[in-house]
Amino acid sequence: MLSCRYPMKLRLSLLLALLAVIANAEVACPAIFGNGMVLQRDLPVPVWGTAASGEAVTVEFGGQKKTVRADSSGKWRVALDRLKASTEPRSLSVHGTNTLTFTDVLVGEVWFCSGQSNMEKPLGPRSGQKPTDDYEAELARADCPTLRLYQVPQRSKPKEGDGSLQWFASNGEGLMKTKFSAAAYYFGRELVKELGVPVGLIHSSFGGTRIEAWMPPEAFAGDPLLRDLPGQTYQAWVKGVQATELYQSMVAPFVPYALRGFLWYQGEANCMNAEADIYARKMRAMISTWRAAWGLRKAPFYFAQLAPFAYSKQKNWEKQLTPLALPALWQAQIAALDVPQTGIIPTSDLAGNGKDIHPTNKRDVGLRFARLALLEIYDMGASGPIAPRFLGISPTYPGRSVMVSFRNGDGLRSNDGKPLNHFEIAGDDRQFHPAKADIQRGHLYVSSPEVARPVAVRFAWDELAMPNLVNAAGLPALPFRTDDWPMVLEVPKEPKP
Repeated sequence: MLSCRYPMKLRLSLLLALLAVIANAEVACPAIFGNGMVLQRDLPVPVWGTAASGEAVTVEFGGQKKTVRADSSGKWRVALDRLKASTEPRSLSVHGTNTLTFTDVLVGEVWFCSGQSNMEKPLGPRSGQKPTDDYEAELARADCPTLRLYQVPQRSKPKEGDGSLQWFASNGEGLMKTKFSAAAYYFGRELVKELGVPVGLIHSSFGGTRIEAWMPPEAFAGDPLLRDLPGQTYQAWVKGVQATELYQSMVAPFVPYALRGFLWYQGEANCMNAEADIYARKMRAMISTWRAAWGLRKAPFYFAQLAPFAYSKQKNWEKQLTPLALPALWQAQIAALDVPQTGIIPTSDLAGNGKDIHPTNKRDVGLRFARLALLEIYDMGASGPIAPRFLGISPTYPGRSVMVSFRNGDGLRSNDGKPLNHFEIAGDDRQFHPAKADIQRGHLYVSSPEVARPVAVRFAWDELAMPNLVNAAGLPALPFRTDDWPMVLEVPKEPKP
């Protein structure tokens, strides 16, 4: 009890200090732990939080009981042993001086979905954008009790009543309220259907942001060509969003919540900056550091090819781009596939007329992500879900054509019955000419009467290219070029008078 010999002001200060100590002693967990959450199956499941220094904390779930003491800074962490998938709603409890109880907890597959506006685009309407295809009918059939969704507000500052920072079972009302990602929703819905286990999706996106904002400091430090970027003037498309900022506010708070892998749809803002090879280095660095943060060295990381769009026609951007700027970014995305356990889904056939930077077909984006995961991670499906990707070229006798080889090129064909399009070849003069492409006995041959001895081939090398070359699964071939000749990505600015 406080002695009355202390002045009233001092007694009040001491009382407040005591109350603060008591409050700080309460066991707490990050917001990602909540009613209705999904825990990752078949992997150790970290549970962590804060408590008073030295306080004993016990976590119980599914017959497991783990106890640890908070360290000198009040942090604690335990790891539940590997769990089996379960649709049975159970409770996870955390005991210390107080008790936290999280109800309706399921066990299944958890994925982290991130990027900029094409990942952010919701299933329903969005101001300034066309709504996603068939969204009203999809919202009406969106009830899926074992698909659990978690919406991260931008910069982790939720607005009252927006439904963010809490898990909810998929339904039309929740999807509309949270403006949850359409691509991620379709991905999760397909996994639930095919796997028959609960699926949890954490959606953390911010439209108009460059990849630098999503990278932690160590991602820059690990590459000599990236090391100085955070210290430079950062030309952010979204004002105020700087390098590393979104990693700190919209990614790091969810580390190390157990999950299977990552979906990523981003790059438009970097394309606007006329980036090429450097974007691949940023991708590699980000993938590596995200995996390291979670302690998941082999976690799958799947990303979407940027959709065709007339970047060069935009006049109000900081840089005036050429029609080659987007293909250069595509090339960088494809180059990042040299990182193990990565994959790309094609989108060149999902862009409508190429006039909308936010294509409205997000259903097929989500389904392609899902089918890639089902094949590579869950060992379900055939080889079709992987897009044809350039492998190499070989000259043919007498040398007026070249044979082009593809990975995942089984059943190559034209998807519309018309001649194959968007092929170009060049000779030693480096002048490209439209080329004819023929499929003969499973091989693709490219030639042009304008080029006697072709030395280079380009395919779909234009920002609006929507090629008709597909494989047996109907997936369009990814763009490529065989040359390394310099490209002009940015229109030179006229000198001021």
